[in-house]
Amino acid sequence: MKQFILFAMLGGVGTAGHYLTLILLVQLVGMAAVWATTVGFMVGALINYFLNYHVTFQSAKTHSEAMLKFFIVAVVGAGINMTIMFFGVNIFALFYIFAQLAASFVVLLWTFAANKLWTFSVNVQQKILPEE
Repeated sequence: MKQFILFAMLGGVGTAGHYLTLILLVQLVGMAAVWATTVGFMVGALINYFLNYHVTFQSAKTHSEAMLKFFIVAVVGAGINMTIMFFGVNIFALFYIFAQLAASFVVLLWTFAANKLWTFSVNVQQKILPEE
C-alpha cells in the first residue's frame, strides 16, 4: 500500500505535465480533447518513467529492459485513456476535464499493477544471482 501511495504521489508530477499539455493544446491550439490528451499522456509518461524507475521501484534493471516494458504498459494505458476520453467527451458529453479525471483514475490502477508486476518486478533468480 505504501508503494501505491508513493506511485500515486509521484505520478501527480507526471499527471500535472499531462494536464498542463492537455489544457494548453485544447485552449490555446484548439486541438480536440482526445488528441490533446494523447500528447499530454506521452509527456506524463516520460516524467513518470524516471520517477518510478529511480524512486518508486528503485529498479536495478537496465534502462533498455525497464523502459521498453514501461512504455508498452504506457501505450496500453494511453489506449485506455483515449477510450475513456472518447466516450466521456463524445458520447456522454462530459466536460473534457471531468472525463480526464475518470480516465486518470482507471489508468492509475492499470499502470501501477502492470509496472509492479511486470515492468519493475524482480524474480527470485535475480535476487539470488544479480546481474554483473
